Amino acid sequence: MQEQHAFPFLREILLFLILSGILIPILQRLRINQVIGFLAVGTLVGPFGLGLLAGELPWLAFLTFPRDQGIAALAEIGVLFLMFMIGLELSAARLWAMRRWVLGAGTAQVLASAALVGGVLLLAYGLDAQAALVVGLVLSLSSTAVVMQLLAQQGATGSPLGQAAFAILMLQDLAVVPILLLIGALGGGSGGDSVAVLALTTLLKAGIAITLIYLVGGRVVHKLFRAFAEHRQPDVFMALILLSTFGIAGLSAAAGLSMALGAMIAGLLLAETEFKHEVELMVEPFKGLLMGLFFMTVGMSIDTRQILAAPLLLVASLAGLVLIKALVTASLLRIGGQPWSRALEGGLLLGQGGEFAFVAIGYAMTSRVLDPALGGQVMLVVGLSLFITPLLARLGHAIGERGEHARNEHAAEADNGALASARGRVIIAGFGRVGQQLGKLLGEQNIPFVAFECDAKLVSKLHAEGQPVYFGNAARPELLRRVHADEAPAIVLTMDHPASSMQAVRGIRREFPHARLFVRSRDEKHARALRLAGASVVVPETLEASLQLSAFVLEAMGLDARTVDGIVDHERDLVTAKLLEPEGAA
Repeated sequence: MQEQHAFPFLREILLFLILSGILIPILQRLRINQVIGFLAVGTLVGPFGLGLLAGELPWLAFLTFPRDQGIAALAEIGVLFLMFMIGLELSAARLWAMRRWVLGAGTAQVLASAALVGGVLLLAYGLDAQAALVVGLVLSLSSTAVVMQLLAQQGATGSPLGQAAFAILMLQDLAVVPILLLIGALGGGSGGDSVAVLALTTLLKAGIAITLIYLVGGRVVHKLFRAFAEHRQPDVFMALILLSTFGIAGLSAAAGLSMALGAMIAGLLLAETEFKHEVELMVEPFKGLLMGLFFMTVGMSIDTRQILAAPLLLVASLAGLVLIKALVTASLLRIGGQPWSRALEGGLLLGQGGEFAFVAIGYAMTSRVLDPALGGQVMLVVGLSLFITPLLARLGHAIGERGEHARNEHAAEADNGALASARGRVIIAGFGRVGQQLGKLLGEQNIPFVAFECDAKLVSKLHAEGQPVYFGNAARPELLRRVHADEAPAIVLTMDHPASSMQAVRGIRREFPHARLFVRSRDEKHARALRLAGASVVVPETLEASLQLSAFVLEAMGLDARTVDGIVDHERDLVTAKLLEPEGAA
């Protein structure tokens, strides 16, 4: 009897893990975009790559994926986490802060690109109106994963162009919801219904379902995290994240919507809570692996034989897509105040198709909205556009840099300085009585700050009052990197636990050697250790209390305020000098 494995698709899973373990470090060392790398490997080892030779060379079957069903189920999990992370990046506050670019330029970019691409498909390629509408909307979206990684490699995420590009990508991520609903409407309607009636009916039903899921789910999810976050157990926190993602995705599917949409709603719900940054850190290790699985599966679905079948048509389609999107985006960026050189750079950077196209096109083919042959061609064009994006980004960056040098360098430096000062926020680690007092004083002076606290109840209370307080341990450097600690004018540690303070100081000084680090200590001995560990300024709590008490006593004894201030300042300087002396010094 043939042996039956209890665990299905074990060979495919092991092969993927082997490829990931080898591929990810190589891509990082070569500074190659991971999305493009996984797409290329998926195409190479997939059923339309080396898998075609598996019949003639049986040993290739162990190194390739002759069929993609083996990891299709896990790829669906990758899609859910992709949509979850998109939702987690969005928040009402962030959207409102960038509303001019998000709602203005972002909306105009999606509508204009969809109209032009759909119009070309309708008139030049002879597609019917329904297919042209869906393909036009899907191709109007760009790749958030690829673009943001390229901007990070260039160190341009905080630049005016980087912020504008991110705002447009945020709107595109929001556009995922109506596009999914539209595809569901077109796929679920009868032949006698008009597109407008189907769309309005489905949008109404979906709107009611999404509202109920958002309102009810938001209350339940927030209460669950508040109740269990106090235990500070990573396994419990991870279980809550998975429960929220798959639970809301399941509710979405039960309401007749896609699970991908439900996963995005789960991310949106958590983006509005004080647990946002901690959730990002927990998901980050799995995000890369699961997204890699998704993009590798996408690469396997790309039939490279279509390139040989109609190379001219494919090149024309690819060039047309990039040209239309680049011109539309560049025009909007120029209207928004970007110089032409930077506007063209942004246009080329956002000229590709997006990863969501693979989800939407697959959904459209399953719903019989698109013909499988057409869907395959669209996915091939999107896949190739992702491959050439680094080249387009380098070309655009060269154009942008040349234009930047041609302009007045002094004015450019002044603009960059204003931008940097606007982005800098004081970071407060520990938001108890000392941290809250500091936050109050900073707020009164209109100095922006962000705070982290490990007390879940306190964070929930203060966050509900509008305070910029989030749940998390600021001793974790990766958490500080997410709030741009390298740009912070000051990092203040107010926690009262000596071991936690010491751990935080050492970690922050190692990761951010130039940070201005202000630390609260319990006494002089603790203060000395913190200074030696790398703190810029240390304030012993017992010292300040004794100095203030002494000042009141001296004033009561008849000394004038100026004399008392001098005595207290002199004593404080003496103690501060002692903090820098080595142990055992006289």
